[in-house]
Amino acid sequence: MDFAEFILAHDADDLGRLALSRDRCRADVEDFDLALNTLEARRKLRGKVPEWVAIPSLRYPFRLSAEQCSSTETARYKASVARSACPGGALADLTGGLGVDSWAFAQVFDRVLYNEMKPELARAAEHNFRELGLADIVVRSCALGPSSAGQCSVRDVLGDFRPDILYLDPARRAADGRKVFRLEDCQPDVLSLLSELLEACPLLLLKLSPMADITLVCKQLGCVKDVYVVAAEGECKELLLLLEKGFEGDHGLTIYESGAVARIDAFYLESDEIAPMDKQLFGRVPRKWLFEPGKAILKAGAFTWPLRFGVEGIGRHTHMFLTDEKVPELTPFGKWFRLLQMEPLSKRSFRELGKQYPLAEVTARNIPMTSEQLRTRLGCRSGGLVHIFGLHDDFAMADFLYVCIREG
Repeated sequence: MDFAEFILAHDADDLGRLALSRDRCRADVEDFDLALNTLEARRKLRGKVPEWVAIPSLRYPFRLSAEQCSSTETARYKASVARSACPGGALADLTGGLGVDSWAFAQVFDRVLYNEMKPELARAAEHNFRELGLADIVVRSCALGPSSAGQCSVRDVLGDFRPDILYLDPARRAADGRKVFRLEDCQPDVLSLLSELLEACPLLLLKLSPMADITLVCKQLGCVKDVYVVAAEGECKELLLLLEKGFEGDHGLTIYESGAVARIDAFYLESDEIAPMDKQLFGRVPRKWLFEPGKAILKAGAFTWPLRFGVEGIGRHTHMFLTDEKVPELTPFGKWFRLLQMEPLSKRSFRELGKQYPLAEVTARNIPMTSEQLRTRLGCRSGGLVHIFGLHDDFAMADFLYVCIREG
């Protein structure tokens, strides 16, 4: 049977048992090890890039590359960012990896160059692009880095390809397999290559770890025109930095949360203003709704941005908000909880709420105990529809328990 037939025949197999059947099954396919890696990678890609999983002839030589690649959602968002920033029609992806980003770029750019330092990945990508109907992507396999280390310069990698924008996603794994996120620890080292990159092309889109410090990397790189914080499925997935040669001034900031996009005004990054609640409201249900910002808002540091929609902040470092009505503009960027009751943080409240809500999710925010410690004090087990928040209120200078039900 051919490669695709073998993949379909064994797609639901126990891969451990299949590996033990190597001697019996290796005659059924031209490259048994490649097929085994492909089967395992397909399971990692099923929820991330279903369009690729639908084509059984695609090949994945390394399982790790399937773990590290972009999802369809984030790849397409990157492509839209790159295309909106670039008036031309050519993009060079200098750190190709599995090729998902290049696949997305090829859907919005006229010409795309894919470069990957590992020859096995580059060969697989070239094959996969053909199977995906993208045979025009230029594929190269060069190790980008300093010539003193026997690596290729940016000009060497590009050759006669003239990009209007460059894209890099430096590998965030050390030689010993550890995850890293500082620019200087990633490969290739963008800091050492920056002048060379911008000399070759004045626009550079850089993908970084969601763990990277936005303020620090912007200072290190300079000429950062825009920062994009990308969140999906309840997680901050990546940071995108758009660099433009010669750009000076403050960078713009955009947040993306599962399809919703918002541009953040600089005021909401610098302001410490919090609109406090009326002190007289404590002791009864003061508002109907509690808003918890999502990962994109929090990573961006836009802690006061929800205030522009008329909600009331609970505390400068609590990052939670109250309102009488849900705000549609905020809904894509966080979670809404319907407020049932509010009690002071006390032994009596622990005892009474623990009895009343034996099943509840529990979160501590800006109070002198962790979420797990708060759960222990309440005696709640995880589960049910109720969520109890322990939050500090700046205006009242006290800690409170908010009993809520999640409603979108």
